[in-house]
Amino acid sequence: MVQNQVKSPSFHDVSYHEMSVVSTTEFFNSNLERGLTAEEVAIRYETYGWNELPVKPGKPAWLRFLLQFHQPLLYILLVAGAVKAFLGSWTNASVIWGVTFINATIGYIQEAKAEGAIASLAKAVTTETIVVREGQALRIPSRDLVPGDIVLLASGDKVPADLRLLKTRNLQVDESALTGESVPVEKSIQALLQDTTLAERINMSYAGSFVTFGQGTGIVVATANATEVGKISQSMERRVSLSTPLTRKFEKFSRTLLYVIFTLATLTFAIGLGQGESWIYMFEAAVALAVSAIPEGLPAVVTITLAIGVNRMARRNAIIRKLPAVEALGSATVICSDKTGTLTENQMTVQAIYSGGQHYQVSGSGYSPKGDIQGSFEGRLDSVLEECLIAGVLCNDSQLKQTGDNWSVVGDPTEGALITAAAKAGFNQFELGASKPRLDSIPFESQYQYMATLNDVYPRKIYVKGSVESLLSRCSEMMNREGQPIALEKSQIEQAVQVMTEKGLRVLAFAYKVVNSHQHSIDHEDIETGLVFLGLQGMIDPPRPEAIAAVHACQSAGINVKMITGDHVLTARSIAQRMGIKKGEQVLAFEGRELANIGEHKLSQAVEDGDVFARVAPAQKLQLVEALQSKGEIVAMTGDGVNDAPALKQADIGIAMGKGGTEVAREAADMLLTDDNFASIEAAVEEGRTVYQNLRKAIAFLLPVNGGESMTILISALLARDLPILSLQVLWLNMINSLTMTVPLAFEPKSNGLMQHPPRNPKEPLITGKLLRRISIVSLFNWILIFGIFEWAKSVTGDIAVARTMAIQALVAARIIYLLSISQLGISLFNYITRKSRSITNAPILIVGIIGAVVLQIIFSQSHLMNLLFETAPLNLNQWLICLIPMVPMLPLAIFVNSLDRP
Repeated sequence: MVQNQVKSPSFHDVSYHEMSVVSTTEFFNSNLERGLTAEEVAIRYETYGWNELPVKPGKPAWLRFLLQFHQPLLYILLVAGAVKAFLGSWTNASVIWGVTFINATIGYIQEAKAEGAIASLAKAVTTETIVVREGQALRIPSRDLVPGDIVLLASGDKVPADLRLLKTRNLQVDESALTGESVPVEKSIQALLQDTTLAERINMSYAGSFVTFGQGTGIVVATANATEVGKISQSMERRVSLSTPLTRKFEKFSRTLLYVIFTLATLTFAIGLGQGESWIYMFEAAVALAVSAIPEGLPAVVTITLAIGVNRMARRNAIIRKLPAVEALGSATVICSDKTGTLTENQMTVQAIYSGGQHYQVSGSGYSPKGDIQGSFEGRLDSVLEECLIAGVLCNDSQLKQTGDNWSVVGDPTEGALITAAAKAGFNQFELGASKPRLDSIPFESQYQYMATLNDVYPRKIYVKGSVESLLSRCSEMMNREGQPIALEKSQIEQAVQVMTEKGLRVLAFAYKVVNSHQHSIDHEDIETGLVFLGLQGMIDPPRPEAIAAVHACQSAGINVKMITGDHVLTARSIAQRMGIKKGEQVLAFEGRELANIGEHKLSQAVEDGDVFARVAPAQKLQLVEALQSKGEIVAMTGDGVNDAPALKQADIGIAMGKGGTEVAREAADMLLTDDNFASIEAAVEEGRTVYQNLRKAIAFLLPVNGGESMTILISALLARDLPILSLQVLWLNMINSLTMTVPLAFEPKSNGLMQHPPRNPKEPLITGKLLRRISIVSLFNWILIFGIFEWAKSVTGDIAVARTMAIQALVAARIIYLLSISQLGISLFNYITRKSRSITNAPILIVGIIGAVVLQIIFSQSHLMNLLFETAPLNLNQWLICLIPMVPMLPLAIFVNSLDRP
């Protein structure tokens, strides 16, 4: 049998939502009552295969590990290790190769977690379902479904494939993981326009969504990769590796450095031979030059700095899954955020009530009963307002649940909001239910747009809640503030509805009807006419207060925040306006339907100018991210649903929700938010910027030593003089001394005003012009220092080992001053001495690093074993004091280069 083939010339790429029920069943040659025959199912298996997402075979573990070495920065270390091995220095070669192994291992572990993303998608459509075949209802695994099967849905079911609905009875489906819609969608069967967006296709139900209420029957129109979830799976397969600004810049820098080193080493070797030097001497010089120019400690410093950033972010509710993502977030220029749960509370909340001609505001948020109803009444609620709130509680099928201090809703979020609003006025749902018991009810149906209950009160009443249009047409009167019935003022009510709608509120209307005290059941005819209008309740999923502050902080840092959501455009625009997500006075919003009908050039401009993108399809989220990246933006994208996964992988930094998100989104992302809060993104951006700041400090500290060493060796070799520093000694400086003194820079705290500066230019190279000038000046100083101390000491002592040892120790002494000059500790010391500050930065790790470096240097020269290994010599007190002299000229030099470029 041919499996997992999904395309067919008959059924592929058809807009089923615009087809009628009859034409859809005819199109699939199926029967609504009897379904498919066994023969038809067998034939379609051959064409379409199983209804499961094929998991693409991954690379074997050994190959994935080897590919971790496929980067220029590690090429340099591998070459350095090979050179040392060729020279017989197996111990040192092992050290260098150990660094590359550690880097590769960390990368392998971090990236291996992403391999589960496709497997998680496969789980999204694996379930059992009830299907009609040959006139019988059968329970079968969802993988056995084929296009044309008739599927029966009930409350609690997971939708097993993409379905065109044929019958519905009060059917509501939670499609939040696919469309981003924050509340369950009411389904119907009527045909829709071809350009209807995915979130508005109420006659369709998609694989991976859940039935929250009612029943339905649908015909399978797509299975496996042809489903919307399957299309997402395929788009995820197209991008499986993380490329961030940092990794791209390091690759370019490393590649350039590699070419320069090999060119200089080859040139040195050739010129020396041309001058009559022995090839053995020139080969040693070329090797020493190559080793001196290679910053062996840089990859380890980068890894350690990123790892420290990971730990810091974790303490601020952001879990990093891939190390380079730490810096990528710090360089973000645009954050594309989902609305529900990230910017908002993800809890529907009644915020406005209109009743008896009066407007009321409701404080508090979420399902907690904390808050009150603020209006023009004094001391007590108006009777009509009480009745409106009671109607919201009695005409309700949901309940609130308290766990500790947390409140949640069991049932529909909208109904939970109504119960909470009444609780703020002192009404208890269970007490009301006991005192006014329900006798009968009419459940909500999309064709009627209302729900009704008959309650045993005196006088006996029918309470009704539903859409404004469905209730107003059935009302003949309304209650005034005193609770007396008066003539219905329809225009006044519609005006109140408009006020609420413009604020992005979801509006429900409430009414009642007095019936005979002997009536025990109700039907739709009972409420066709004669209802008395009670009022309106407007609700919304409110923005998080801390997220509002975080959005403002990001904007102050020059980062554009854009909302991309599957929710309604009015709701999205209202939330954006409240949060300040806008460039001008008003929020510029685009709907997915608009974006689908504009050209590529206009799309690119719309993405650049827009603040809110609502009702967008999964594929459009990916297009929006790609369009921003084509503009040179560094994009951070948040999401929690299956529909967000491709965009999360495409973004420079994908951010998933750790609490409420789907497993697919979490596996696709580079970072998880443990509190699902946008404020944590702002904190992570700050930490990311700190990481980059510290990385630049590390580069500014490390490279001048390599520059000084390589200049010294190059000139000495070309002048046919003794080398002031040997390759083995270079390795000590570049690995042991550099790591000891550089790693503490990774622990540096953020600098003042870090989030008041705009993001750096994404096109800015790793080594900027100012940084290159700094490196060149300090390298020149280091060259003069090494060469000068070596030549002087050799002429005075006549001992070349002592001369080389003194040159190295003098270089380290000057490095200590330079290290302090670029650290927060040194800056605070300078400010304290010049009375610009009254405090000194507490930097114990930096102090420990400096002390550790000094101790190691003493061992380096005074230990007999180290003398044998590294060809050094013990120094006396006078020689040690002479080695400290370069610290004096380094101080003004450090102040000068700091004025040119502040790392």
